[in-house]
Amino acid sequence: MIVARKPLHIFTAVLRALFLRELDMRMSVGKSGLFWTFFEPFFQIFIFVAIRVAIVNHSGKALTTHYDIGVFMASGFIAFNLFSHILNASKGAFQANKGLFAYKQVKPIDTILSRVLVEIFLSSVIICLFLVIGFLLDVNNLLPENPLMVFAGYLWLVLFSLGIGLVVAVGNTFFVSVGKFIGIISFGLLIFSGVFFPLVSLPPLAQEALLYNPLIHFMEMIHGGYVLGLDDRFVDYNYMLMWTIVPLFIGLWFYRRLEKRIISQ
Repeated sequence: MIVARKPLHIFTAVLRALFLRELDMRMSVGKSGLFWTFFEPFFQIFIFVAIRVAIVNHSGKALTTHYDIGVFMASGFIAFNLFSHILNASKGAFQANKGLFAYKQVKPIDTILSRVLVEIFLSSVIICLFLVIGFLLDVNNLLPENPLMVFAGYLWLVLFSLGIGLVVAVGNTFFVSVGKFIGIISFGLLIFSGVFFPLVSLPPLAQEALLYNPLIHFMEMIHGGYVLGLDDRFVDYNYMLMWTIVPLFIGLWFYRRLEKRIISQ
């Protein structure tokens, strides 16, 4: 007797298989690829902390902050890399898994969800590595001031990234220039998303301009919950909610209308 599996069971089984497949691909790219997956953030932080210290020293001013620069940048880099990696993984998810769409159980959106889960898993491992190394080096203020707020910030950032990633994935399927555009703006987003500096340290005019960037609200929320002495006074939660719901709705709407064309592309 053949028992029909429930749609939820099929979905979770497909997602689990895709997750393991994507994770295996990431982990089997060679020793150098595995090394850079986990240690790239450490090099990023070291380089940019050194640059910031060098700039301050060159200006002749003392670097006086009431928080640890390394901890501040680590929390920002992990958050930004999570967003960036989800975006880059999403834009090519449909094309990279096109052969799997011959199986009716596998839907294109499953490939994006599996890649998002892989990025969450890898980011979690990196966070654990940071904490372990920080404890070994006796870094001050290593644990977040408000763990619940930091967790909520990262979780919300994942939903925001998923919405943007879905829009990019659908667009990149029909217009290759969409993926190229994402690659171009990535560096600019890194510079202007509050990874290196708290917004309160900037002039009012710069603050007003940067607040149009939704990413900086997520960075301020995470930094405010993590670093002692920083707050979330600049965070507009309604603005973040709009940038989370609208792209997710647009992405799902276009995906539902174009799913058959995506499979046949």
